[in-house]
Amino acid sequence: MAPEYKTTKGQDFDRPAFESLLKRKNFLWQSFEPYGAVKGLFDYGPPLETLEAEVINIWRDHFIRTEKMMGLKVSMLTPYAVLKTSGHVDKFADFMCKDPKNGEILRTDHLIKDVIESRLKSDREARGEKVNEEEDDPTKKKKRQIKASKTAVKLDDAVRQEYEHLLATLDDCTGDDFAALIKKHDIRNPSTGNEVEPPVSVNLMFQTQIGATGKEPAFLRPETAQGQFLAFQKLLEFSDDKLPFASACIGYSFRNELSPRSGLLRVREFLMAEIEHFVDPAGGKKHAKFASVRDIKMPLLSRQTQTAGGSEPTIITIGEAVDTKLVDNETLGYFLVRIMLFMEKIGIDMAKLRFRQHMQNEMAHYAADCWDCELLNSYGWIECVGCADRSAYDLSVHMKATGVPLQVREPLKEPIRVEEFQAQLDKKKSGPHFKKDVGKVQEALDALSQDVREKLSISMKSEGKVVVDVPAVAGGKVELTKDLVSFDKESKVVSMREYIPNVIEPSFGIGRILYSLMEHVYWTREGDAARSVMSFKPTVAPIKVLVVPLQKDTRFATLLAHLEERLDDAQLSFRLDQSGVSIGKRYSRNDELGIPFGITVDYESLEDNSFTLRDRDSTKQVRAPLEDILEAVSRMVKGKETWAEVQRRLPAFEGKEE
Repeated sequence: MAPEYKTTKGQDFDRPAFESLLKRKNFLWQSFEPYGAVKGLFDYGPPLETLEAEVINIWRDHFIRTEKMMGLKVSMLTPYAVLKTSGHVDKFADFMCKDPKNGEILRTDHLIKDVIESRLKSDREARGEKVNEEEDDPTKKKKRQIKASKTAVKLDDAVRQEYEHLLATLDDCTGDDFAALIKKHDIRNPSTGNEVEPPVSVNLMFQTQIGATGKEPAFLRPETAQGQFLAFQKLLEFSDDKLPFASACIGYSFRNELSPRSGLLRVREFLMAEIEHFVDPAGGKKHAKFASVRDIKMPLLSRQTQTAGGSEPTIITIGEAVDTKLVDNETLGYFLVRIMLFMEKIGIDMAKLRFRQHMQNEMAHYAADCWDCELLNSYGWIECVGCADRSAYDLSVHMKATGVPLQVREPLKEPIRVEEFQAQLDKKKSGPHFKKDVGKVQEALDALSQDVREKLSISMKSEGKVVVDVPAVAGGKVELTKDLVSFDKESKVVSMREYIPNVIEPSFGIGRILYSLMEHVYWTREGDAARSVMSFKPTVAPIKVLVVPLQKDTRFATLLAHLEERLDDAQLSFRLDQSGVSIGKRYSRNDELGIPFGITVDYESLEDNSFTLRDRDSTKQVRAPLEDILEAVSRMVKGKETWAEVQRRLPAFEGKEE
């Protein structure tokens, strides 16, 4: 449990009670429960399925429509060659440790974090500080209590400080770093107390095959991005060859998590919403709408702060962050703001949101900058959106692998004369020398930048030989002498500019956002912890209206049928509750579903066609004719009016909930 984690009303967060609500109200459950369930797979019940649809609709409007993006649907089955080229086959992995005595597999970073946090908790108990009683995983708690000491252990101040710094910098660790930490701090399997084997890298992709022969290996995609990159030429054509432009894709991705846990936070099948914004790097990655967001303040946790062991973000305007190069460029900064505004729009608690910059070892070698939007929930700070500047890497590697020109050709206003260094093998001498590898060597020379070619030209003149990286040949390098290659400066007239765009990629984990949102809107009525409430915004609430007749009475039937028809016409989802319990209990159990408004049908409704409208959070009510009630609900559901504004224009109704 995250230290001092509170509900939106400032109450201590009771995760067992919250999870009980999700189970009772059928928000979600583990898939294939009659067969014993499968870890890391979840089914969404009616409330959560609809909540997801509402959030996705807002995401589409906030990004695709507003930012004029191009929506795509790309295949989930991905050929082996695509993910080999992108680096996923070799590098898409997590480190795992194995308990050799019982065979249990443990994800290394989680293992270290759990053990160190447990020791820090014990230290706080020994110092008489307040701690949360609940562990991250209640099932593990029972196992750990068998081995755990009954007496809290106080740590030396220096050790405590080292542990806190370790947790702040854990994301920056490599496999070798993990191995050293396990050895230094005697990290063992918390369930058994056994030593673990050294960490090894395990690829997280689900492998399959295309066709019956088994000769076409493939994977279930781990992200939607690669399909978007390979559609670049079609997108460029659709945008009339104009940059910048962006594509967007919403769809399922798959990762074979080593230790799925924490509900929807670490699963094997999950919905992603990803954007690929293509931009000309020559313009400094400016954004046309950046001025409109420049003064918006954001909580940014920099790499420097993390390296120093800190975890508190700095509140700073995005304009200042870009000007000081804390955030690399305007386009990246613009999307960080748009991500934050989206989170606010769907009802995320802004006090539980921060942007954390990736540590150096976290970032891909090609990335210029990367920030995670993290949301605080009872499990701690959880990455829910990654926003990265991927430079030109993806288009470059796919263009090299396929020969398809995934680039922009832009006519110059006037032809210009340029001087460039050419690197050319001597065909007569290089052929016999390199034999079958001669083509690979020339490809490596063609890929060299002008700066590198100029430096090699200077080295060739002074030393008579140079060494060039050629990854495709044995040893990865070749030595070239002046009789094998020439580096000559040539002049030519150019009328077209060719360049590979850079990519800014915001990538959303929808399941993590949904789980955090549900925690953020959960609270209990003051003085009655049994009365739970899910305060979804009307715009995202799975069900918009609760219809409750005052009593079971056949005289209400015609009026209820008319009300249902009008709600359908207004496209307002509703739930009819005619059960025999008191109206107060009916309100209460539907507050747990997050239904924001209740329309009550009573005997006065039969006489004058007026109804009471109840607000879920305040329990206040107004009374008005049906037309006014429907108009008020419709406007609030569309985000065009608030309950406070409705209260000011419609007469109050002083009713008491039994």
